[in-house]
Formats: sequence, C-alpha cells, structure tokens
Amino acid sequence: MKLEVYADRMSQPSRAVIIFCKVNGIDYTELKVDISKREHLTPEFAEINPMKQLPAIVDGNFKLFESHSILIYLACAFPGVADHWYPADLFKRSKIHSVLYWHHSNLRRAADTYVTNTTILPTLGHPSNQQAAAEAEKLLFSSLSKIESFWLKGDGPFLLGGNQPSIADLSLVCELMQLEVLDEKDRDRFFGPYKKVQQWIKHTRNATSPHFDNVHIILMKVKEKLTNKPLMEANHGGARDIEKRWRSRM
Repeated sequence: MKLEVYADRMSQPSRAVIIFCKVNGIDYTELKVDISKREHLTPEFAEINPMKQLPAIVDGNFKLFESHSILIYLACAFPGVADHWYPADLFKRSKIHSVLYWHHSNLRRAADTYVTNTTILPTLGHPSNQQAAAEAEKLLFSSLSKIESFWLKGDGPFLLGGNQPSIADLSLVCELMQLEVLDEKDRDRFFGPYKKVQQWIKHTRNATSPHFDNVHIILMKVKEKLTNKPLMEANHGGARDIEKRWRSRM
C-alpha cells in the first residue's frame, strides 16, 4: 500500500515532510487536510492523529504524527534515502536529535508566535498580544544567533558542519520560511545580522530544488496578498481567504 501523507502546505512541518518525500523519490499520496475548513479537528482525522495536528502519515497499518518523528521514520523505512539525511552513525544521529529537540522549544515557538501577532492578526483586524510578540522577538533573535554561532559552526555549509543537508536542516529552514510573510524591512532586521543563516537557507533550498520552491508556492501567494494591502482593503475576499488559512493557528 502506498504511503499516505496528510498535510496542508500552509503548515511548516507539512512542507518539510512533503519536500523530503519528493527529494528522495518516495512514492506517496498527498491527502490535503484543509486547516481553513478545520478538517484537522474532525473525528475522521482524529482516527489518523488523535492530537489533531498536521502532518501525519499512514504506511500500511502504521500511523505516525509529529513531523520530526515522521522524517526519521521515512529516512529509515524507505530504501534509497541518502545517508546524509539521517546518518547511520549513532553520534551523528544523536547530534541531529539535539537540533530537532532544540527547534521545538526555541525557533518554532518564536517564529510562529511573532508572525501571528505582528502580521496575521493585525492584517485580519484582530487584536494581537503585544507582550507575546515582544517575547517572541527576543527568542527569535536568540534562536537565529544560536544557529549562526553554534549550530552552523564547522567547515560545512549545513547544520553541525555537514557538507550535505540533514532532516534538521530541512525542518528548521521550512520553519524560517514562514518569516517570508513579514514585510521586507522586518525580515531584513531579523536576517541581516546573520550571514551564515542566510547562506545556509540558500544552500538548503538549492539542495532540495526544484521541490523546495514548488512546495512553498502557497506561502508565496499569501505573502503577495499580505504585501498588497490596498488591494486587500478593496477586496475583502482576499483577507477572508488569508483568515481561513491561519484560523487554526490562533
């Protein structure tokens, strides 16, 4: 039975799993769970993932959720996946785990909270939590600094000094891509001081081309709508479409 991937491409972790499958030639069926319609909260999807979050996979009789766990499973279960994604070497694997665990409590929390409270909620006319945004901003700068000074130290262009990307590179870069919806000045304020981070994002994008850009098309469309505020004011349908996309994240 073909692998089933339950995802919505507006979800950063969903994009990471889809890109991984495409890059590694894994035969799969992508089943969209539309967060704008709250399909992830239905009893039917709860049978796939009781946590009611995306992404999730079904491989035969095996069900799995949480993107990091999914990426590890895919790297181990499917032949032909290059070793650099999730090395057989125990020490290297353990280092990758350390990046993934750090990601959840630092970069992910910071980026998601900041984008929601500074861009999405104000655009939709909803009140935002300025204290949460300020705390997220500090954590985001701290996270970028840690990536620049610690996770990217080494001879290679990827995390942990690797010469090729791992599942950690893909997961973290997909997270940072969510900052594309910020205005250019804000993005430059975050990324400007961190030259290694900028190059690392480019290297990861190039290493997964053309799939990386193709999977991020939906995010770029949202970015276009957010940056075209006069048009949105004239056409409230555009704002409603964005609200649907982000509703489940609030």
